Amino acid sequence: MPTLIDNIVYHLKRFYAANEAPIRHILKCVAIILAIALALEVFVFNINFYTSAHLNTINLKDRIDLREGVDDVFRMTALDHEVEFQNLNTTVQNIKMDFDHAQPAQVLDLKIQFTDEAHTTYFDSTEYTEGIPIVEVSTMSDQSKLININATGTVTNLKIELVGEDIQYPVRLNTIYLNAHHPFDFNMLRFLVTAGVLTLICLFRPSSFLYRMRIREDPVRSRIGVVSAVAIECALCAAFLFYGSNMVGVATSTYNYGEWDGVSLVNSFEVGGDNAQQYAELAKSIAHGKLYLEEEPPGWLQEMDNPYDKGARDEAQKETGEGYLFDVAYYEGHYYVYFGIVPVMLFYLPFYLLTGSPFPTALGVLFACILFICGASALLDRFARHHFERVTLGIYLIVQVAFVFCCGMMYLLKFPTFYSLPIACGLMFSVWGLYFWMCGRDSSKRCLFLGLGSLCMALVAGCRPQLLLLSFLAFPLFWRPYITKRRIATKEGLREFLCLIAPYIVVAALIMLYNHARFGSFTDFGANYNLTVNDMTQRGWNTGRIAPALFAYFFQTPETTGVFPYLQPVHFATTYMGQTIKEVTFGGIFWCYPVLWILFFLRPLLSLRNAQRSTKTITGVIAVLLLSGVAIAVVDAEMAGILQRYYADFSFMFLAVVVLLVFIANENIDERMPADAHRPWRARRKGCGRIVRQPTTRSLLTKALIVLVTLSVGYSALLCFVPETGWYSDIYPWAYHDLIESVQFWT
Repeated sequence: MPTLIDNIVYHLKRFYAANEAPIRHILKCVAIILAIALALEVFVFNINFYTSAHLNTINLKDRIDLREGVDDVFRMTALDHEVEFQNLNTTVQNIKMDFDHAQPAQVLDLKIQFTDEAHTTYFDSTEYTEGIPIVEVSTMSDQSKLININATGTVTNLKIELVGEDIQYPVRLNTIYLNAHHPFDFNMLRFLVTAGVLTLICLFRPSSFLYRMRIREDPVRSRIGVVSAVAIECALCAAFLFYGSNMVGVATSTYNYGEWDGVSLVNSFEVGGDNAQQYAELAKSIAHGKLYLEEEPPGWLQEMDNPYDKGARDEAQKETGEGYLFDVAYYEGHYYVYFGIVPVMLFYLPFYLLTGSPFPTALGVLFACILFICGASALLDRFARHHFERVTLGIYLIVQVAFVFCCGMMYLLKFPTFYSLPIACGLMFSVWGLYFWMCGRDSSKRCLFLGLGSLCMALVAGCRPQLLLLSFLAFPLFWRPYITKRRIATKEGLREFLCLIAPYIVVAALIMLYNHARFGSFTDFGANYNLTVNDMTQRGWNTGRIAPALFAYFFQTPETTGVFPYLQPVHFATTYMGQTIKEVTFGGIFWCYPVLWILFFLRPLLSLRNAQRSTKTITGVIAVLLLSGVAIAVVDAEMAGILQRYYADFSFMFLAVVVLLVFIANENIDERMPADAHRPWRARRKGCGRIVRQPTTRSLLTKALIVLVTLSVGYSALLCFVPETGWYSDIYPWAYHDLIESVQFWT
């Protein structure tokens, strides 16, 4: 009797025999990609190893004029943090600062100056020139300790100085080398990323088989491709979140081990400060039968005439020495959480009841983001399979990648705090609600799908109320079948309509009762009682704030530099003569995401679609999405301000419109070659005699889409690694510097 292994081998042989040609082709492509990635890693990314191999290294230890300890290690102190070498008279290609590993890890700013055959004195930046830039060196990164120098001829004098204010002195220095040999560094992560990028180039090149595999005609293989893409995207999101370990809030013996309890396989711990525990504290209060936080506000806060005036609060705090919780709602002597209640009921309360510990917020953000990716992919797949005929797997994957990675979700994962969780949950429920609604339009189980869809859409009110505007999509989706065709007048249609609205009624009733129990009002969510940087009770609505916000959110050009990760916070200026609430942002979506330029073709593409259909459902859907996106941006600006995480509130609506427009354009491209396509033309460059056929319209669309999506996703990827306060780059700058060295391999 054959064993299990025998059966597996048998079926593998049959599968190989039936698919020998494609398997050989795939293996060949994989081998080529790995070979190219290996060659790049060995010969290109390690170029400094080869260029420095012939150098004669000079050890300057005997010429260092610093205090030396009994361990033969020099000390650079706040008073003595400069070394200078006279009359070197040698060619210098690099400097190695051999900082001792046995000291606190930190990133040091070095100011390097030298004289050479072009400069008899040390030179700095002037009105017309740039001097030698300040260089960052990590005491824990061997690659960063080697600094390439671009001197003219021989170097005569050399001066190296520690600059900056946040240096932990003394800094231990073993020695300084000139013309050191760069070590060979095979960076496995860089190798894998390179192989991944090459794989994407291979898969999405214009001639790829992906653009010949129609989703409708090949449902099995196309679904495998979609599921594989979703799995890879979810893995990338998880890897990125856990990369920022200081924000995650879970510890094991090998991960965040400084917070590990030494007993549990995995334990959670608090991150982000006192005000970041709002959801966890609310879960604890609910478990104890209260709707307000158990922490008592200080007496001075309860005695203030206006506790919402931040300046007055700060003065009272200085006088009394008693602190208060920031960014929570304060009402009649108690702290409340004004953020939506649904994440508490979904994550924190069950976790607290089961373990007695606070739920790690970052895991909730990751869970919501993964479900958003799955829901968004399912929604786009639903459109591609049921409302369009010619969508190929390649076109679907291109727009799906843009939709997922350009909607602001990655920025929420960069800062997976309780601020990000309601937004992520609101987006998650929105895409799944729309998916269930779409399924309910033509399913035999309409009541089930319509009820699930409305439940998801209604729960948005308990996460991110602004996103409730997406519920207006019900009008273009259901107006024609239930109102125009009067299906609502039938018994079955009425039952379906009740399933559509019942979840809204139930959820609204529960949220209104929750609001009334806290603030005595059914419609007051408590945001106006927030103890934040401005008095929300007096903020109101002011039209003067709208134009600067729309410019910042949509049209401001990004700022860049020539140093990784290239993006810089944009400069914000306004003529609004009042208080503007603004955090760091990086440009408007119409400049940062070139894929949105497809919206310029909105009118002709919609006209084309409407001419082919008796209904205008897609036109209605697009109108609601665009109006909702603009309205939410305005609401965010008026209620809270201009913040980078708020881009996630509205970006995906514009991206959803782009997806529909791409599907419409793809649907109406003439598959035939141009009338004169039979006439070959000769390539003009270098007199080449190669025969090249004219590209088809579909080929041009594919190439343009690839370029636009690549630029858009590239911006999102770079934004993930911009150093910001509170992120990995701020908490572990010496480790973040390894990432910089991996990318800027030539320095």
